[in-house]
Amino acid sequence: MSERLQPGDVAPAFTLPDADGNEVSLADHKGRKVIVYFYPAALTPGCTKQACDFTDNLEVLAGAGYDVIGISPDKPEKLAKFREKENLKVTLLADPDKQVLDAYAAFGEKKNYGKTYMGVIRSTIVVDEAGKVEHALYNVRATGHVAKIIKDLGI
Repeated sequence: MSERLQPGDVAPAFTLPDADGNEVSLADHKGRKVIVYFYPAALTPGCTKQACDFTDNLEVLAGAGYDVIGISPDKPEKLAKFREKENLKVTLLADPDKQVLDAYAAFGEKKNYGKTYMGVIRSTIVVDEAGKVEHALYNVRATGHVAKIIKDLGI
């Protein structure tokens, strides 16, 4: 597992397929701030809440100069279903090999009900215009997280 990112670190570059199978790179967003959030699985209650919160606040975030990208280990086909079912407007990227999840330290050991297992650590990384980490938040809650980010970023 990778080390957790810290403010000032260079955000790991990535290119992943979106819900339509088109390649999207972090480099495509150079010159804009990007909120990259990692979530365990499309079409699950917590992840749906979080994706809907980002969609509901997308205009506010975009107006402040932020793009939003959600990354999960799901395949593009599942992301397309998720986007259609929930009417999502955020960019959703597929990382089935978990290479980007690992590079951002968003995949690792988790504990639930006394059991330890490997899984996606719900995380949000805010990347500045130059590609550096501005904020690195790990083990975030799905509910209320977007409101907290907006407050923390002073939007």
